[in-house]
Amino acid sequence: YFHIFVSVTSVLLLLLLSPFRPKPSSSKVHVLLLSSWRSGSSFLGQVFSQHPSVFYLMEPTWHVWKTLQKAGMQVIQMAVRDLLQSIFQCDFSVMETYLPKHPKVSNLFLWRQSRALCSQPACPLMPHHQISNETQCKKDCDAWGLQLVQEACSTYSHVVLKVVRIFELESLYPLLQDPSLDLRIIHLVRDPRAVLRSREALKKGLRRDNTIVLEHRNIPATDVQYQVMQEICRSHVHIHNRAILNPPPLLEGRYKMVRYEDVARNPIEEINAIYEFVGLELTPELEGWIHHMTHGKVKGKGAFKITSRNATDVSRAWRSTL
Repeated sequence: YFHIFVSVTSVLLLLLLSPFRPKPSSSKVHVLLLSSWRSGSSFLGQVFSQHPSVFYLMEPTWHVWKTLQKAGMQVIQMAVRDLLQSIFQCDFSVMETYLPKHPKVSNLFLWRQSRALCSQPACPLMPHHQISNETQCKKDCDAWGLQLVQEACSTYSHVVLKVVRIFELESLYPLLQDPSLDLRIIHLVRDPRAVLRSREALKKGLRRDNTIVLEHRNIPATDVQYQVMQEICRSHVHIHNRAILNPPPLLEGRYKMVRYEDVARNPIEEINAIYEFVGLELTPELEGWIHHMTHGKVKGKGAFKITSRNATDVSRAWRSTL
């Protein structure tokens, strides 16, 4: 008994004296794709969505901003964090605050862009591993309830959430400290001149978001886009500096910055590196899909439509149109 007591005591002392961060109790990996509007995040989100090991949701924070649009940014950021934490844990009861009574999957913002919501077990439309068909999904999977969505979430090894409505890392610290989460942050940035050009083509669709970003200040219409871009650039710099120049220990190994232009020029190489960061592997089917989506000839239009385009040309288009 004495030897057992000494051994246990030694282990406890080692634990107390050594730097220790508890490992997540779940084997899931949780990925936050963090970006800003018109930065190529919809495409990169689809790179995750189409992977057979990923449960993906696009912009769940849209619901928070829509519901709490008159509140201050600090209140909204806290609500956003709580929403993300619950969804990462596959708990969709938090969505009841932001959705109508008896919600269906079609109440989720752009739900049909999630392969996981268009395939088994969330919807019997197609097999678990198949590349999704957004048009067919919209037609056949819209009426299923959130209980099936929650059950589907629990069957995947990776939960990926794409957001453009987070302006600093500090509000995410409770997620990084949560022992049940294995959180990785991918920070996608794009040349602000390209972002500005793309935003100008979508002015009406961004009006509400602009108002919230500018804290409901009375800004002359001619200055709104400029001041919003100032806030976006400021937030990107702040996030990067916090994660790289002076990171807290809880961010170690959990942050990766990605440039949209690099993904456009070398999609397979860059996406391989992103997958490696989060513990995914590039399948031959996905590699073929990525090549097809980044080497097209069509000049597609649409705020969130993912079509086959020449990615390099798209990333440089602002140079001749701005």
